Amino acid sequence: MKKIAVFGGSGFLGSYVADELTRRGYDVIIADINISSYVQENQNFKKINVLDMEKIKSVVKNVDIVYNFVAVANLDDAIHDPINAMNINVMGNLNILEACKQVGGIERFVYASSAYALSSEGSFYGISKQTSEKLTEEYYERYGLKYTVVRYGSLYGERASHNNYIYNLLDRAIKTGELHYKGDGEDLREYIHAADAAKLSVDILEDNQYENEHIILTGIEKLKRIELLTMINEIMQNKLDIKQMSDDNMGHYKITPYAYHPTTAKKLVANPYIDLGQGILECIQKIDG
Repeated sequence: MKKIAVFGGSGFLGSYVADELTRRGYDVIIADINISSYVQENQNFKKINVLDMEKIKSVVKNVDIVYNFVAVANLDDAIHDPINAMNINVMGNLNILEACKQVGGIERFVYASSAYALSSEGSFYGISKQTSEKLTEEYYERYGLKYTVVRYGSLYGERASHNNYIYNLLDRAIKTGELHYKGDGEDLREYIHAADAAKLSVDILEDNQYENEHIILTGIEKLKRIELLTMINEIMQNKLDIKQMSDDNMGHYKITPYAYHPTTAKKLVANPYIDLGQGILECIQKIDG
């Protein structure tokens, strides 16, 4: 049985991935600064700060595969405190990479990146993801640490928090009866439930074609923002007031996150997948419960 360390395994996507790994029979260590409310009896939890190199080394010792989901994931949080975002997103990832190199024996390092890594948008968050991708690639080129970079698109799910766009929409809708949006509502996204993303995130371990590759992982349901708001309003029996807050949606891409970049990526989509409407309904029930 392979042993896998999931840094950030208490978080939104990380917890889904940890559970999927356990379901498939892997020995899972969840390494996070926050205690996981989803940790299972057959998972090991280690409280860790990704700026503490010695503790990181103690986690990755005798581990086969390492995932890193640790991040300041909210664009606005990164803009408000760019130093913290760079410390966690860049230095944290660098520390894990260095620990893997020093300890040795790591078969694959999986870095959770973002579609914003290739975007001219995304501000400090996007910069941090692009920088960490480069560091991950360089550790392979210099030290032979095999990797997979996974660029996640627009995720949602019941375990989300204020870092997640759909969670914030639903939380506001339940509490205030309003749906707010910026821009013209025409921006497109391919939403994917985090449980589907987790399955694909584990699939990449079981196929060598994803070694030393960049993967784009999104849903197959392309939706305009205004269509998403309309769907949520219909699910909530057309009782919501949809309000445009401003014409500016600065820092977010409109149709595609991709600006020209020499690193190409393969695209993975879930099939079968959790239907967006059903997934949103389950999120509403969780938030309102």
